[in-house]
Amino acid sequence: MDEDYEVAFQLIATAGNAKSEAVLAIRAAREGDFDGASKLMDSAQAQILDAHKLQTGLIQQEALGNPVPINIILVHAQDHLTSAMLMNDLAGELIELHSRVAAAGVSA
Repeated sequence: MDEDYEVAFQLIATAGNAKSEAVLAIRAAREGDFDGASKLMDSAQAQILDAHKLQTGLIQQEALGNPVPINIILVHAQDHLTSAMLMNDLAGELIELHSRVAAAGVSA
C-alpha cells in the first residue's frame, strides 16, 4: 500500500478508536462508573496522542520540503482526528457534569 495512504488509514483507525473510547466513557459516567470512565478517557487521550504524532510526522515531512500529497483519504483522516479531539473535550465536560449530578444525589 502506498505510504501516504498507510499513514492516513492509521490516523483514521487511531482517531476512530479515541472517539469510540470517549463515547464509552460518557456512557460509563452516565451509569455512575466514574473509575471506568476515567480509564476510558485515559485510553482515548493516549489514542489521540498517537494520532497526533502521526499528524505531526506529516507536518514535519512537509516542513522539510517533502510535500505530502493531499487526497480524500488524508482529508477524511484529518476530519476523524478533529472530531475525536472535539469528542474527547466534550466527554470530559459531560463526565464532570455526571459526576456533579451524582455527588448531589440527583437522579439523571
